[in-house]
Amino acid sequence: MVGDLKMFTALKKIQKAEGAEPSEFEESVAQALFDLENTNSELKSDLKDLFINSATQIDISGNRKAVVIHVPYRLRKAYRKIHVRLVRELEKKFSGKDVVIISTRKIMRPPKKGSAVRRPRSRTLTSVHENILEDVVQPAEIVGKRVRYHLDGSKIMKIFLDPKARNDTEYKLESFSGVYRKLCGKDVVFEYPITEA
Repeated sequence: MVGDLKMFTALKKIQKAEGAEPSEFEESVAQALFDLENTNSELKSDLKDLFINSATQIDISGNRKAVVIHVPYRLRKAYRKIHVRLVRELEKKFSGKDVVIISTRKIMRPPKKGSAVRRPRSRTLTSVHENILEDVVQPAEIVGKRVRYHLDGSKIMKIFLDPKARNDTEYKLESFSGVYRKLCGKDVVFEYPITEA
């Protein structure tokens, strides 16, 4: 009974679209957030009103795994404020897995020719993919992009990250690439620009 009650309160931390049932893994992420709210004094007030939409586990090369947590778009600023501390605590709970937090966004189809409906710029595929890229690399900022085209027609994006966030992100660069490839189907390489001493 106590276990059921605890699980019920943890389920407040996950709200899926159209009342869908959360998976076992999503319940474990919700439980981890609920536990953090109750045991971590510095995150307690920040986590009180926050919840997630969904969570998935992605396999990265070389038996590494990443946990991708989708959060509501309107809560993204609140999550960004506590991003570094929250990710650090969640990575302790899911030992050996990199945690990535991404805002849930929708892509709209282009309107039919002649229709009066206008599609917001933020709902285009390009815009959504760019914003997902920014979410993936949090807390680092993107300072440059290069696209390299190969002779066989394939292309690879090089993303340069702000060296200031190197300590928080360097060990996760492989996971960033794997998560972005899984979500958007594009190959990306993350680097830090070489600074002249």
